[in-house]
Amino acid sequence: MANYPLEYYQFFVHFNEGDYYTCHDLLEEMWLTDKGNWFLKGLLQMSVAIYHYEYGNVKGARLMMKAAHDYLQDYRPNYWNLDLEPIYVFIEKCLQLFPQEIDRVSYEEVSLLPKLPKLLINLEDD
Repeated sequence: MANYPLEYYQFFVHFNEGDYYTCHDLLEEMWLTDKGNWFLKGLLQMSVAIYHYEYGNVKGARLMMKAAHDYLQDYRPNYWNLDLEPIYVFIEKCLQLFPQEIDRVSYEEVSLLPKLPKLLINLEDD
C-alpha cells in the first residue's frame, strides 16, 4: 500500500467513529500543505457537511456536501486507495435528504431532521 500522511490514516478511524470535527482538523492540516489537492478538499467538505447537519446548520450542510460532490468528481472511481463510488452514493443520498426549505434548526430540533445514512470508509489494498 502507498505511504500516505499519518493524518490520512487517522481520518478513516475518526470518520468511522463519527468524529467529524476531528476529521475536519486532520484533513485541513494536510490540505493546507497541498492546496491543489481537491481530493482532500472534497473529503474535508464532506466531513464539514455532516458536522454542520448534526448541529442544525442545514444550509451549510447542503453547500458543503454539494462542494464535496464537485471536488471529488475528477478522482472517481478510486484515488489514494479509497473507493469513491460508495462515497458518491452517500453524498447523493444526503443531498436528497437535506430539507430544501430549512436553513437552520436549533440543536434541540436536530433529532427531527431526516437521518443520514451510515457510511463506513476503508482503504483498499493496492
